[in-house]
Amino acid sequence: MKVTVDMTLCEDHGQCAIAAPEVFRINDDGHLEYEGEPSDELEEYVEEAADVCPVQAILLGA
Repeated sequence: MKVTVDMTLCEDHGQCAIAAPEVFRINDDGHLEYEGEPSDELEEYVEEAADVCPVQAILLGA
């Protein structure tokens, strides 16, 4: 699975970091950081993170 975040849309709400903390995190400066190719075991959590993003900035691919 490939994860991409459109940083022009992302507003650093952090909902993704709550849904999938192994993949998404808010750094010390308050900005989103993420793992672009998380393990397949985390797919359910990553999909949930994409669903809860208030600006739909998370894109999932194969």
